[in-house]
Order: sequence, then C-alpha cells, then structure tokens
Amino acid sequence: MEPVTGGEARDTLPAGLGDAVRATAEEIAAVLRGVADTSVPVPGSRWTVGEAAAHLAQANELMAGLAAGRERDYGDGTPQSLAAANERALAAFGERAAEPLAGMIVAHADACLTAADGAGPGSVVTPLGPMSRAVLVSYLLTHMLGHGYDLARALGRRHMVDRERVALSLPFLMTAMPRVTNAATVAGFSARYTIRLWSGARFGVTFTDGAVTVSPRPPARPDCTIAIEPVTFFLMALGRTDPQGAMARGRVLAWGRRPWLAPRFPALFTAP
Repeated sequence: MEPVTGGEARDTLPAGLGDAVRATAEEIAAVLRGVADTSVPVPGSRWTVGEAAAHLAQANELMAGLAAGRERDYGDGTPQSLAAANERALAAFGERAAEPLAGMIVAHADACLTAADGAGPGSVVTPLGPMSRAVLVSYLLTHMLGHGYDLARALGRRHMVDRERVALSLPFLMTAMPRVTNAATVAGFSARYTIRLWSGARFGVTFTDGAVTVSPRPPARPDCTIAIEPVTFFLMALGRTDPQGAMARGRVLAWGRRPWLAPRFPALFTAP
C-alpha cells in the first residue's frame, strides 16, 4: 500500500497482511470446495463443517462492515456473549453447502480489505472493543486461521497456520489479551511475563493485582520468560491445543525467577 500524505492520510496495513488474508481465504475455500457432505463434525467443537463455514462467512461479512464504519451489536465482548451471538446468527442463516460458503468467505474477506484500504485513520467498534482497521484486519486473519485450522482437521486436509501468518496475527492477539482474561484465575494475581516466540517476536504481559497490561516491549525484570514455537503459541491462544501436551513435546520452554508460573499462563485467559 503506497503512503498517502495530507488530508487523505489513512491507516496502513502491515506488510504482507493483505496478502495473508487473501491467501488464507482462498486456502479455506479450497478445503471446502468439492465437499458434498458438510454434516461432518468438527473435532473439539459442537459445530459441523457446514456450521463452521457458515460462521466464517458471516464473520467475514461482519468484519467487512466494521471496516467500512458500520457498527453492529454483537455481544458485549465476553467469550460467553460472543458464543451466544454466534449461535443466534447461525440460526438465522440457513446456508450450509460448501461451494456457496467458500465463495462468501473469499468475497467478504476481500471486501474487508477494500474497506480498510479506502478508509481514513481512526478506530472502529468491534465485538472485542475499539481497534484500528489494521488491528481489525489482523483480527480477520486470526479468526480465519482458527476456523480454517478446524475445517482442515475435520476434512483431513493440511491446515494453513504458519509462522509468517502467526506473526501477522500478533497485533490482534496482543490487543485482545486484556479483554479475554479469566476473572477467576487472575483475581489478586501479580506477575511479569516475557513471551518469546521462536521466530524472534517478543512482548510483555504484566499482571498487577489482577489487572493486565500487554506491551510490545518485555518487562525489564520478568518473573517468568516463556519461549514457545509460534504455531503452538497461536493454537494455544485460540484454545486449539493442550498446553501440557505442548510442554511435554518440548515446544514450550520457561525460565526466570519464578519459572513455575509458566503452566499457569494459559489458564489466565479464556479463548474468545
């Protein structure tokens, strides 16, 4: 995206984000196309393939509208309210066939990018609170990757989560973390974490008597440093993999003054 000066200045998407969104939408569509029976269950979910694909089509349309500045009432931002809003939306939308849903997923993802590219600076209101359009597009990518992973597993296909796309999901994940803390597990908790992805990305998560702050700069004296393989981090953040299993496979390492805090970290959040 070329920079624009003067009164026409607009938010700029991070390099590669638009391409990653388009590629992910197309790869999800490729997983779906040709599937005759969408009643196949999605592992670890109450949804079928048809329901998960329908949700993706609806969510992409929602985000395209948000990017264009159209506000939508969609829960209060808590995981429970988002789940309830998802079920209401699915009940009102009857399409479950693979081919039309594949086309909708691609078309709405492209519409979101077009709206984000053409808009001026400023935040938009989303189900997880206000965020810039660049973070909204990172949200779109994260959401597609999570459900694309589910669809690929359900249909025995290769998933599309990789290190490069995980890096592009970080702006959204870091924005969302304070909004999806688990009130029961963070109450009264204080600790400073450094999160280091094996790809090189680092950020800090600080809890102060239950209040959480996420910073792109790690704390000067962390209590616990967690080094984690990027795809594992992403799947763990979205509740798609078991933290204990990831640790047992050597994909998560921890050290510092209080390394025993590492196993507690995933339980401090509830995946949206």
